Amino acid sequence: MTSQHNHRLAALRAQLDLIGLDGLIIATGDEHITEFPAPYSRRLSWLTGFTGSTASIAVLADKAAIFVDARYTGSVRTQVDGADWSYQDVPQTSVGAWLADHAPGRRIGYDPRLYTRSALAAIGEKVMGTAELVPLSVNPIDTLWSDQPARPTSPAFVQPIELAGKSSADKRRDVSEWLASIEADACVLVALDSIAWLFNIRASDVDIVPLNYSFAICHRDGTADLFVDPRKIDETVRQHLGNSVRLQPYDDFYTALEAMPGKLVSVDPNLTPMAIYTALEKGDAIIRADRDPAVLPKAVKNPVEIEGMKQVHIRDGAALTRFLHWFSIEAPKGKLTESSAAARLNEYRRQTYRYHSLSFEPISAADGNAAIPHYWPTPETDAPICPDSIYLVDSGGQYLDGTTDVTRTVAVGQPRAEVRDRFTRVLQGYIALQTIIFPTGTVGSRLDVIARIALWAGGVDCSHGIGHGVGHFLNVHEGPAYFGPFARPGEAAIEAGMILSNEPGFYKAGDYGIRIENLMVAVERSVEGSDNRMLGFEAITMAPIDRNLINVDMLSDAEIDWLDGYHARVFKLLSPLMSAEEQAWLERETSSVR
Repeated sequence: MTSQHNHRLAALRAQLDLIGLDGLIIATGDEHITEFPAPYSRRLSWLTGFTGSTASIAVLADKAAIFVDARYTGSVRTQVDGADWSYQDVPQTSVGAWLADHAPGRRIGYDPRLYTRSALAAIGEKVMGTAELVPLSVNPIDTLWSDQPARPTSPAFVQPIELAGKSSADKRRDVSEWLASIEADACVLVALDSIAWLFNIRASDVDIVPLNYSFAICHRDGTADLFVDPRKIDETVRQHLGNSVRLQPYDDFYTALEAMPGKLVSVDPNLTPMAIYTALEKGDAIIRADRDPAVLPKAVKNPVEIEGMKQVHIRDGAALTRFLHWFSIEAPKGKLTESSAAARLNEYRRQTYRYHSLSFEPISAADGNAAIPHYWPTPETDAPICPDSIYLVDSGGQYLDGTTDVTRTVAVGQPRAEVRDRFTRVLQGYIALQTIIFPTGTVGSRLDVIARIALWAGGVDCSHGIGHGVGHFLNVHEGPAYFGPFARPGEAAIEAGMILSNEPGFYKAGDYGIRIENLMVAVERSVEGSDNRMLGFEAITMAPIDRNLINVDMLSDAEIDWLDGYHARVFKLLSPLMSAEEQAWLERETSSVR
């Protein structure tokens, strides 16, 4: 934390005192609860210096705390000054629990545009009878942030049906029929990826996600109001949306919510900011809680989307494999750094057909930095990749026909026996989840343990959830299904067509980190002698797994068969996109481990 951040914290405390508050809570995200928001809404980062995707803070006159999960326990300590902030680990504690302990009798402000009703309820349950939560009409950080960027206005563009697989009109017709089935008049859509998917439009308002800042109200009669900055919409997009979609100014959204008296309006409590409830209640609307109607259809990819994701993973896999070949030559020379390696990988991706952007900034980490699950090199932390390093790179791309997210861990030189043991256990966990067959109706939180068994047998564990959903040319982290040790609000069962990551890992603080990540599509499986509907997974990520890190003696015959079969597919699909030199290297890297 710089002296600049110290001054900002002091200024915030003075501002809170001026408006009669004892404290403030803030979470990462924007008015759409976006994981990777545009710069204008990165208020927590502006105040603290923390750059991770998920965190919360609580500021009082005499103390302050920042709350992060296991992905960021290392990076928060390098970015945020421990003299001013106490580091709080989630889920071991929470904002509500901390306030109950440290803020009895105090008035704590919050921005109702940035907290969902369910999130506020969880905090309120902890502080009930102690601190008072006070909604604010103006965020005090916005008052202090003199050079706050403007909300982005990148041009919206159409996601054509040959890539989307289903027209926006048909998707909106499904929503209309759903509203009729629950006898609701309208539903409010807040999540930017839901709106992008439903209307088949994209933009570049966020560097790493093709999203368009907008709100939507869908009506039972099949019409919709799309609230968006008019500067973003050209005639092509207008014609695509058609007469049944009314374009309204973005800033008129809350006023429109107040003009729905007597209407039964559906909102998703896990995705909808408290400010929307307040506006609807002010306008005498009747509110009912339902899952956002775009969430499940968006997660269950249609055949066109699945084929697009498979094809993009071949092209993206070729880019990553070209990088791994280059890395195998350059890394032993000892001249690479984490950032220079990431830059080279980014260049390989940018040369790929239908490339739009990165899907997130690469996690390019050597040795001890790789033990921080979500680490990004900065000028201050950029480390050399030395001979005998363990290097982890987690990266992905946004393409017009899909989104990728892949992690590979590679050895520079000869890895230690301990590292090979841990890597092999991570690989065994990956294979176990990749090959599991399970009944329909199963949630991912029931399957997460499968990827941990080999690690547990070695007396260690993975410090994060094992996987998440991935959107189609949309968010790289997508609900409502995932693999994690705990059930989450709104978790849904895995269905055929969902695409999820499988990414077990192991991290030894200050020494090394290991992760293997592929994306998988859920598919129907048949079991001989059973009439039950069963599901399994098909790997769609294509890139070699470093054989030098595998202790083959630890693998079963079935595990070896899977690895050899996977590598045979990798070579078959990627080698036509490689140069002769790259093909020869890939052939060696994908040969049988027996």
